[in-house]
Amino acid sequence: MGLDSQAGKSRIRAALYIDGFNLYHSVNDLGEPFLKWCNFWKLGESIIPRQSEELVRVVFCTAYYPGDHSKKIRHERLVRALKLVGVETILGHFSKEDAKCRDCGSIWQKPTEKATDINLALSVYDDAVQDVMDTAYLLTADTDQAATAGLFARRFPKKKLVSVSPPGRTHSQHILSHTPHKIALNREHIERALFPGLVTAEGQASVMRPHEYDPPAGYVMWDQRQKPAPKSGAKAPPPAAAIPER
Repeated sequence: MGLDSQAGKSRIRAALYIDGFNLYHSVNDLGEPFLKWCNFWKLGESIIPRQSEELVRVVFCTAYYPGDHSKKIRHERLVRALKLVGVETILGHFSKEDAKCRDCGSIWQKPTEKATDINLALSVYDDAVQDVMDTAYLLTADTDQAATAGLFARRFPKKKLVSVSPPGRTHSQHILSHTPHKIALNREHIERALFPGLVTAEGQASVMRPHEYDPPAGYVMWDQRQKPAPKSGAKAPPPAAAIPER
């Protein structure tokens, strides 16, 4: 076995688990819809220490919101694009529940998201049981996932959990009570991971970016921006590794 193969064997396996609505609302608050057309596999690669870890799995937990057909079409297109780069989407659902107006007392049917939280927790736990990863990156600021972090710490003391806060959100202190490891996402992380206008994969149908997610006129994608020349005597950074075929 060659040295490269041995090095590959020794790398730590990393997996990213995404609370879809927690991330969506934080990106939506940035006020620029084009940031929603994001490659979550590439996002995962941007936050792991790639000299020592290898991203082997990305799980996106979400649900299609009912009643807004155009929003659902965009959401479905993102899910198809993510599948092309190896991201697994686990879908929850919405159910209608009675909601009451505090002022007038009227009652209406309010769509309520179901199962996303439990899908996220079960994905982390099941992958740990199956020994899919060594390090789990949990992308959420939802305090409910503190139970996931606590169980993970107790059941898998040799594995590591990293709390990843969405852009503009603070870490859940309850999650951090079970792990000292944390990463704060920002706008730059999202920009670095944006999908191109056309997402393709060999042998599979291409997916076109919805026009609602087109970048503003004159916007230059991150990987097309001119990089500053290295300072005299400084070594040029190594090229980023390509996204693995999956």
